[in-house]
Amino acid sequence: MEPTLKQFRAFVAVAESGQFTRAAERLGLSQSAVSTLISQLEQNLGLRLFDRHTRLLRLTQAGAEALAVARQAVGDLDRLVENARDLNNFSRGRVSIAAGTLQAALMLPRLIRSFRDRYPNIDVTMHDVSERAVVDMVKSGQVDLGLGTVPDRDSEVLGLELTTDSFLVVMPPEHPLAQRRGLRWKDLEAETLIGPQRGNPIRERLRAELARVQVNLTLHRSFQDVSLPLTIIGMVEAGLGIAVMTSAVNPLAKSMGLVTVMPVEPIITRKISLIQRADHSLSPACRLFRDFLHRSTQSSLRNGFRRTGSGQ
Repeated sequence: MEPTLKQFRAFVAVAESGQFTRAAERLGLSQSAVSTLISQLEQNLGLRLFDRHTRLLRLTQAGAEALAVARQAVGDLDRLVENARDLNNFSRGRVSIAAGTLQAALMLPRLIRSFRDRYPNIDVTMHDVSERAVVDMVKSGQVDLGLGTVPDRDSEVLGLELTTDSFLVVMPPEHPLAQRRGLRWKDLEAETLIGPQRGNPIRERLRAELARVQVNLTLHRSFQDVSLPLTIIGMVEAGLGIAVMTSAVNPLAKSMGLVTVMPVEPIITRKISLIQRADHSLSPACRLFRDFLHRSTQSSLRNGFRRTGSGQ
């Protein structure tokens, strides 16, 4: 039979205490149980570990060599148990999350701060990347979680919905469309549009939804491959066109003196979710962070709804 950790633990206790009686007290076992464990270990190893005298135990040369290995095995197990306890008690841990630029700048920082105030020993690392890079980083294992849109029919990832983004148009306040009521997507067909580059989930979602109602918006050829939302906003502010973005940009647009209008026919939205690999279990710290973000965003949505309802 193979030696067991229970046998190794008894061996270390007897070697360090020099007596079966003291080792038994240390382990919370009977003296006979400890003696049996040592005999079993010697039989399993095919070695004599102790020279037994009337009142004294002495390690043999083989026993002294085996003791170092046994101590390491027992120590490794104790550290494993301690680490598991720490992780499950959230006394330490690491979490990494990737998010598109707007969510990374305007949504996540306050949530991460609230989480770290509660769990200061858990380190959270945030990566601000392009929207289309979020899912790739989750799939490759570069990050534990992603914040963005789950691709349709992608079985490699799972999503936990946090909130919903609405598609809108960003423009200067003096633009003729800024004051138009009931702005339709079709009204934008003749406009110079600036938007995210090809392959961006926002652009793909917009294209698919507009195709259903036979609306064809062509992004301005000179600017169709813009990758950063801040660049798009800057171009709108400079008068180079108007931009199709999502409601996550509202705080940034307002801070730069721009207005946002949500077109109808149809109203287009997308789900913002926490994304994780379907075949990968999250660590206790990651699960805690995921659940914290979900509770926090749902609470904010409920409070926002109550404030809106009470003001009507």
